[in-house]
Amino acid sequence: MALALYDTMARAKRPFVPRDPERVTMYVCGPTVYNFAHVGNFRPVVVFDVLFRLLRHVYGEDAVLYAANVTDVDDKINARAAEEGAPIEAVTDRYLAAYNEDAAQLGALAPTFQPRATRTMDAIIAMIGQLVRNNAAYAAEGHVLFDTQAYADYGQLSGRPLDEMIAGARVEVAPYKQNPADFVLWKPSKPGEPVWESPWGPGRPGWHIECSAMIEQTLGLPIDIHGGGVDLVFPHHENERAQGVCATHEPTYAHYWLHNGFLNFGEEKMSKSVGNVALAHDLLRRYPGEAIRWALLVGHYRAPLEWNGELIEQARRSLDRLYGALRRAADVAPESEQPSAGFLAALDDDLNTAAAMAELFALAAKLENGSAEEKRRAKGELLGSAGLMGFLAADPEQWFQGGADEGLKGRIEALVAARDLARREKDWPEADRLRAELTALGVEVMDGPAGATWRLKAPA
Repeated sequence: MALALYDTMARAKRPFVPRDPERVTMYVCGPTVYNFAHVGNFRPVVVFDVLFRLLRHVYGEDAVLYAANVTDVDDKINARAAEEGAPIEAVTDRYLAAYNEDAAQLGALAPTFQPRATRTMDAIIAMIGQLVRNNAAYAAEGHVLFDTQAYADYGQLSGRPLDEMIAGARVEVAPYKQNPADFVLWKPSKPGEPVWESPWGPGRPGWHIECSAMIEQTLGLPIDIHGGGVDLVFPHHENERAQGVCATHEPTYAHYWLHNGFLNFGEEKMSKSVGNVALAHDLLRRYPGEAIRWALLVGHYRAPLEWNGELIEQARRSLDRLYGALRRAADVAPESEQPSAGFLAALDDDLNTAAAMAELFALAAKLENGSAEEKRRAKGELLGSAGLMGFLAADPEQWFQGGADEGLKGRIEALVAARDLARREKDWPEADRLRAELTALGVEVMDGPAGATWRLKAPA
């Protein structure tokens, strides 16, 4: 089965055919670095990391170019810097470093490029100038605005009529606008804000033009895939597309548009402005990064996903099953570590991660119950499949016992062995007492046919 992806523009799944199989390009909108990112911000990170891994598997690691940008000029950044009394760059550097560290702990490969808006300013100003020369933008009172009337296909990506787009964007009413839907490409900086010189006066860029310029500078236009959260379809991606097409005269900006659904907390989208957030930085202190990654991928990427405590606990239990199978089959030498056909078919179907996870469990069952030859094949396919998806990277013993030093590990194993003996002798009060002692140490005991195993619980 060939890779098929749901294209927001086409409103349908389409076979993926890159413009050049030796140079596959993908761009995903990244963070605005003014605080630690909440776990909802990392849903697109892990979703498009799976796609990045899959594309590298199909076309070769060197053939896939992935750019994920950083917005490091923004009102929220200015406010955070003022609140801390710190230079703006010190704030953005700190939170970008934290973001990249969190992403790495979630198993995300580093993108090929991570362009920053402040370091792409020459390209941003050049693209605005090109839009003015192409009569797709105009200068007015220190601002430069994109003329939405200059692009006949404006609104095609989101599928919204113009009056709905104007209402949905909550556009600023300003006397210098030629049309209500026109949006800012350049604006004067307020006192204390970052400022750059431009042909239209000192100021800073609007949000949308930053991505268009970063794409053109790092990947070139048009690109194969543009990704991001569903909340970016309008106005951000709609405006990006309009700018890019009008600046370059390329008929296409991106050949495939992919958008992931919201991560919801309760009944609302997770959002810092609402205050219903769970910071990935905090969660990573309590749970392995693989468990959080599993939780973010357990549902289809285009569907909304409800975040709650049970989701992450279930994710950890699911990984326990897989790591447990590997631990019990430690003496099985795997065949070549390659993804199974069933696993690849699941991901090829618009990144059907739920079906791919089901295939991992099926392979784990074959590893435990198959013939010797089936076990060798199943172990290789389990490791190859899980590795392609960013899982089972840890040693099985480390997965269950990570965080325990040698002294604690020895004490726990002695208690587990004593409890096993008590159970064999049917001394249930003693077995219960030993289990309670283990629980007090933060240890979860898991009984199985081959005896008891254990792991450290997540700290409360």
